[in-house]
Amino acid sequence: MAGAALTLVAATAPAQAESAGTITKSPNVKHVANLPKTGSFAGADAFNSDLAFQGNYAFQGNYNGFTIYDIKDPVKPKVVSRVSCAGAQNDVSVQGDLLFLSVDDPRDSDSCKSDYGVPTSKASWEGIRIFDISDKARPKYIKAVETACGSHTHTLVPGKSGKSVYLYVSSYMPADIYAECKPPHDKISIVKVPLDKPTDAKVVSTPVLFPDGGNEQQNGLLLSTSGCHDITVFPSKDLAAGACMGDGVLMDISNREHPKVTATVTDENFAFWHSATFNNTGTKVVFTDELGGGMSATCNARVGGQRGANAIFDIVDGQLTHQAYFKIPRHQEASENCVAHNGSLIPVKGKDIMVQAWYQGGVSIWDFTDSAAPKEIGYFDRGALKPRRAGGSWSAYYYNGFVYSSDIQLGFDVLRISDKRTDAAAKVRLKALNTQTQLPF
Repeated sequence: MAGAALTLVAATAPAQAESAGTITKSPNVKHVANLPKTGSFAGADAFNSDLAFQGNYAFQGNYNGFTIYDIKDPVKPKVVSRVSCAGAQNDVSVQGDLLFLSVDDPRDSDSCKSDYGVPTSKASWEGIRIFDISDKARPKYIKAVETACGSHTHTLVPGKSGKSVYLYVSSYMPADIYAECKPPHDKISIVKVPLDKPTDAKVVSTPVLFPDGGNEQQNGLLLSTSGCHDITVFPSKDLAAGACMGDGVLMDISNREHPKVTATVTDENFAFWHSATFNNTGTKVVFTDELGGGMSATCNARVGGQRGANAIFDIVDGQLTHQAYFKIPRHQEASENCVAHNGSLIPVKGKDIMVQAWYQGGVSIWDFTDSAAPKEIGYFDRGALKPRRAGGSWSAYYYNGFVYSSDIQLGFDVLRISDKRTDAAAKVRLKALNTQTQLPF
């Protein structure tokens, strides 16, 4: 249970990174560092997942726990601590002295020493774990909050009073056989965390976003709507964008505990509405289509450029208006899982430029200032993993002058882009970055 002793994984010297073929990259991108997975995090099924940042630290989720890095010198990142605490996906966010992990994997208890649970049993647990990270070398597990259907991802939403934060918990794919995840599941869970007493965190609402059931029919590939996969918020505008399997939505979050869907859109080429990113002014949204669930090879001529891609929408009179698709222009091998995945804005005023992970398609840097004519301006791409396995960049985010990539199999990468279109971003210094919480810069 929460509060139980944690297993801190020793920060041993990293092993040699697994060979993944020849690195190719654009001339404006430099690969400055890699820290491979080690110890209990090194196995092929111990996927590295999402990233968050605070001050001189980066936080990386892993299906077996999380790692804290010192990135004061980004060229020489150092492991501060690794915490073993199994539970897919362990997507991570941070606020002050608190770290939050998403667990979408039935466990036999909420303990970090838990084993696999039985989805058909009400005794199984999944949801949010909360850690005290005031001492980065020795994080403490302080609270667990169970949520319906678990927590595939979560989004940190600042409370308006400044005394609390909310976690918008996304989960999906209910089934009649599951004890606590039965259909319909057209809702999210909202966890309120009092910052002065985080152990009082609890679910305060479970708003139904799709009272009509959402988009259930389209093409044969579409995963029908049931809750959401990911939500990105733009708190200064009381705005959120949700990627909800069969639908892309806009939401009014002026009442943090009761968000309301204000616009809905679908797309004939999308199979799985996965994530959303606003532009710098909150007037556009980039939605991603995770065709094949991230495990398939979709970056090839057969699939083409409109599926497994990004779709760019302008927000016009409160509605979403499709402008264009963007997909990386390099075809990948048949063994390489590749599809649009997690990315973030590069903070350049007056421009809309994004860095994005494409699994084994690598890391792409692209400009969508002209919504109708997006273009790639830089990239980093490793060769195919051998032996064949799922891998590549899960998340690629820009933070204080560098691009950080969480590679599923090969660890923690640091890149630097040198380009007149993005150089101004290096002067923007953020105190923290949770990518699904888009704050002014």
